[in-house]
Amino acid sequence: MTQHPSHGDSTSDQLVGEGTRAVRAGMPEPVKHEPTLPGPVFAAHFHLPGDPAGPYAYGRDENPTWTHLERAIGELEAPAPDGVDPAETLVFASGMAAISAVLFSQLRTGDVAVLPDDGYQALPLVREQLTAYGIEVRTAPTGGDAQLELLEGASLLWIESPSNPGLDVCDIRRLATAAHERGAKVAVDNTLATPLGQRPLALGADFSVASGTKGLTGHGDLLLGYVTGADAAAMADVRRWRKIGGAIPGPMEAWLAHRSLATLQLRVDRQNANALAVAEALRARTDVTGLRHPGLGDDPAHAVAARQMRRFGSVVSFTLESRERAERFLAALRLVEEATSFGGVRSTAERRGRWGGDAVPEGFIRFSVGAEDPDDLVPDVLRALDVSHG
Repeated sequence: MTQHPSHGDSTSDQLVGEGTRAVRAGMPEPVKHEPTLPGPVFAAHFHLPGDPAGPYAYGRDENPTWTHLERAIGELEAPAPDGVDPAETLVFASGMAAISAVLFSQLRTGDVAVLPDDGYQALPLVREQLTAYGIEVRTAPTGGDAQLELLEGASLLWIESPSNPGLDVCDIRRLATAAHERGAKVAVDNTLATPLGQRPLALGADFSVASGTKGLTGHGDLLLGYVTGADAAAMADVRRWRKIGGAIPGPMEAWLAHRSLATLQLRVDRQNANALAVAEALRARTDVTGLRHPGLGDDPAHAVAARQMRRFGSVVSFTLESRERAERFLAALRLVEEATSFGGVRSTAERRGRWGGDAVPEGFIRFSVGAEDPDDLVPDVLRALDVSHG
């Protein structure tokens, strides 16, 4: 039988260490002869005689496999560092489903939303849809807390920090305080940082939203999104939107995601260390410009990032002098796959301008650093730069 996670005295409620909590997060109380993490529950409907009150009735609304995962993410995203009071979490079919659920459940015709103009590539599409619904959208860059000047009369502030792909950082606590003073809710896209990199709810945000496709699960083999919230009424609206939209994850994806959390700290620590090593090696190259990584001491975002982040992320961005040079560099890499996601254990990179939609130079590279041996990875990057000169 499937055991539901305890909401009172579970082992993870007494654990402070991040690695221990990642391994134990959302695990049910042990039951003799049962697996430690019950397998995925594939069900469209559940036995439901008599009074329908209870946790599981129909598969679009709830699933026991989601419950375990939602509990786990809630413990990792909780405002308290020990996860004692887990935040309510809802999982979705993708990161964009999670983003849409917050924006379209919280905003109404006549409202004002403040978005970054240097964020995820799909945000301009979101802006078009919000505008079509009669919602005013204001945009400003992430760096320098530029969104601060646009908050008067706003209903929702959307923050992406670090931003993708430019890796700018803003002061989340400062912006959240200013937004709340003006009556606006605050949502933070936490995809690049992961819950082990920063906890937006602890910095004052109302929602932490992420694509679990990337660093959270880290293997590039599933699509997932989630919303974690501090306000029960606001989360009820998000839950209602999930029911209406139906953008729910499959039980196998949810189970795979939960399984992956056990290695979260191991992965992000290795990837973050590797990212810094790659960034430091690139900093010594005269043919590399526009290098960004919040962990570099001389990065424009480092001071703010160091105050609010516990890890600086696995992504490095930089620019080569031309599209052709960037493409030669990517083709010369041996250990790095050319792909468009980030946060995985295998390093990936791409010339971001190939998609259009991002305000980046033609030679701009977004490099997601994986968990390879740095003594192999860094020389491969430097060798590819040398080869690409030709």
